[in-house]
Amino acid sequence: METRVRSLVKAVIWNIIGLASMALVGFLATGSVAIGGAIALINTAIGFTMYLIYERVWSRIRWGRRHV
Repeated sequence: METRVRSLVKAVIWNIIGLASMALVGFLATGSVAIGGAIALINTAIGFTMYLIYERVWSRIRWGRRHV
């Protein structure tokens, strides 16, 4: 089973990547750094929460795992 710390670190790193890409997309779509940044922050907060929940749920599912 995956530890909570590992799930958290994976979620943080993934969301840093997502934040940077979403900020760029938001800026290109709106032409505003402030609006693009706000879009990116909101998206990252939602995505971070959902990813953590997703990882924790899957860490408890045994299907598809090999037992060593």
